[in-house]
Amino acid sequence: MTDLAPTREHAELAASVRNLLERRSDSQAVRRAIEQPAGFDPELWATLCDQIGVAALAIPEERGGAGFSLVETYVVLEELGRALTPSPLLASVVACAALLHPRSSSLSKGPDPLERIAAGTVATLAWSGVTGPADAAVGVTWSDGALTGSVSPVLHGDTAEILLVVGQHDEGLGLFSVDPAATGLTRTRVPGMDPTLTFAHIELDNVKAETITLDASELLATVHRVGTLATAALQVGCAQRGLDMTVDYTKQREQFGRPIGSFQALKHRMADLLVQVQMSRSAAWAAVQAAVEGAANAERLAAAAGSYCAEAAMAVAAETVQLHGGIAITWEHDAHLVLKRAQALNQLFGLPHQQRAALIP
Repeated sequence: MTDLAPTREHAELAASVRNLLERRSDSQAVRRAIEQPAGFDPELWATLCDQIGVAALAIPEERGGAGFSLVETYVVLEELGRALTPSPLLASVVACAALLHPRSSSLSKGPDPLERIAAGTVATLAWSGVTGPADAAVGVTWSDGALTGSVSPVLHGDTAEILLVVGQHDEGLGLFSVDPAATGLTRTRVPGMDPTLTFAHIELDNVKAETITLDASELLATVHRVGTLATAALQVGCAQRGLDMTVDYTKQREQFGRPIGSFQALKHRMADLLVQVQMSRSAAWAAVQAAVEGAANAERLAAAAGSYCAEAAMAVAAETVQLHGGIAITWEHDAHLVLKRAQALNQLFGLPHQQRAALIP
């Protein structure tokens, strides 16, 4: 692996994203974005795509992208996680991983979807593996060029302009492209615990679909690994936000005439949180590097990172609420957003115990 630690270029990319989010995605802006019809701020998303190119980072230049890798996308996702910014980037990254796989064939109709994604068009993958293990049962079947069945929940499934669907057929699993305006397709937003993540229920009734590949097993394993790493980046950022908030609060909150952060017992608890955040970041970074380099242990490192980052984010979020006290359960404070984000991300791409099961030979 070439970059055992983030390079100066990675730090500069992170700083650029962080500076933008500090101006455009503070606590009040996040709450306004939640109320948007799309579930995120389209103007901020356009700025992220136009000025920084976040959606194009992992797409090759010949397909309209910036020609970087999943590493740079990880850097951006961690900053989005730290700011708790509602964003369709996770959904688009997963869809890109499917379209970039060698098994995927180019679509015959319309412009290259990767060019559209690079420009900021929202894409998503309707597959049960997004909210479960890679071998989760598929509830959609493909026959005679059409898809029938349902899948839920789907990230940004109600608003995505590029819709990919995994379907079962006689020979296995296939990947298909569906026109979001197709006859027989119903997309319904479903409520979730985390208001900063948007999900939908998708129903398909004999919906015409264009085949991308009829042999998607290897493709879906890769997509699941990429999704696990992208989610881990958001979890690391979420945990960092919880730690930062807690440290700042304990410096200000006084009890018995002194800041509660000066009490040794609380110092130890926050030191434990720091260890979990740093170990999460190290595990995720190593796994992303292994995936980009095609290392033999990439799958195992991804599973380890997925398991550890999920549990660390949950633990940090719980301590964030506990150490803030009563103010943490008020709507006005951001602690509940940290907790809800950690809980929601924990459900994506397999629960921690399912990730650990993948480590067993």
